[in-house]
Amino acid sequence: MSEASPNIAPRPDAKTLRNVAVLVFAQAFLGAQMPMVFTLGGLAGLSLAPNPCLATLPISLIVLGSMLSASPLSAFMQRFGRRAGFMLGALAGAVGASVSAVGLYSQSFTLFLAGSLLTGTYMSAQGFYRFAAADTASDAFRPKAISFVLAGGLAAAIIGPQLVKATSLALLVPFLGTYLVVIAINVFGALAFLLLDIPPPAPPGEDAPAARSRLQLLKEPPILVAVICAMVSYALMNLVMTSTPLAVVGCGFGPGDAADVVSAHVLAMYIPSFFTGFLIARFGARLIVAAGLAILAAAGMVALTGVELSTFFIALILLGIGWNFGFIGATAMLTEAARPEDRLRVQGLNDMIVFGGVFIASLASGGLMNCSGGNSEAGWQAVNMAMVPFLVLAGGALIWLALRPEEEESAF
Repeated sequence: MSEASPNIAPRPDAKTLRNVAVLVFAQAFLGAQMPMVFTLGGLAGLSLAPNPCLATLPISLIVLGSMLSASPLSAFMQRFGRRAGFMLGALAGAVGASVSAVGLYSQSFTLFLAGSLLTGTYMSAQGFYRFAAADTASDAFRPKAISFVLAGGLAAAIIGPQLVKATSLALLVPFLGTYLVVIAINVFGALAFLLLDIPPPAPPGEDAPAARSRLQLLKEPPILVAVICAMVSYALMNLVMTSTPLAVVGCGFGPGDAADVVSAHVLAMYIPSFFTGFLIARFGARLIVAAGLAILAAAGMVALTGVELSTFFIALILLGIGWNFGFIGATAMLTEAARPEDRLRVQGLNDMIVFGGVFIASLASGGLMNCSGGNSEAGWQAVNMAMVPFLVLAGGALIWLALRPEEEESAF
């Protein structure tokens, strides 16, 4: 038998493939709750909030919870492993949905907000699925493993909105049935992590390099630019998606139409994941990030052309594709730039900054949508115009990194 060509990457081992399969399932099944709570969070908030400008505050608090829990959850997984961390995240998702359900039943905006904040811990845990896929993968398989796990969101994009349609008005209290289903998703989905086999990181030896501070990590240009591009890609996606159900309904369409638009958007977020990893391997992460930023800009331009239902669909599909290229590309950049001894620390720092940006975006989304114009169309235009400075920031950072001399980068 002839020897394998040295240019052909070896096949991943069984443990790596099993871990990726478990994480793909988690992204698909447990991840279905995210389009559910993001679709209904603003609508439920609008029905409970004392002021319409606060309608998207529940979504903002989900993101805030994710930002606040990113570093502690990363430290928890550093000590106890990915399995324990992901099960803790699912528990937080179940508790958060339970509190939100009580808030809906009792018509308490405060309780609904508290449940949303707890749900953010699950969102943070889900964000680590992509990093966990890389833990046991070879250098060659790592971008593909990340991409495959995020591709699991394709099933979530189908399951989540359909469950919203089936359950949002199933009980006398609007949206209560959906949150009860979210509880079940977390309880049963967490069992899949029993099959996960990713050992906790070995403790550093006496001769290991000293851990660097967050400021030192951010002084490394490849890490800094990867974090900026990930933050902008995710924040802009969230900024527009958060307002979409309110804009669709406010422009005369129904909640079912809003769910369909969100479903198309989430499909567009994850379908490209089947080949994004291959594109990164072929063209490099930076070029894919640049393409993602350009597609996000195109989404904003389309959204500004009108408020027909078809325009919402096209803009949100482009928004999903742009997020996919920008976020997966930035994740690949980060995994390439981080040293092994800094990996989990960098991941926690990255997600804290990313979700901090997403929190600000989601908080601004409600104000821009409901309080920046006399009608829903004016608010929708304000939301999409707000994308411009952040796209300039990320694009400028990427260009700056590309223009740096190679020897200067290799010094870090």
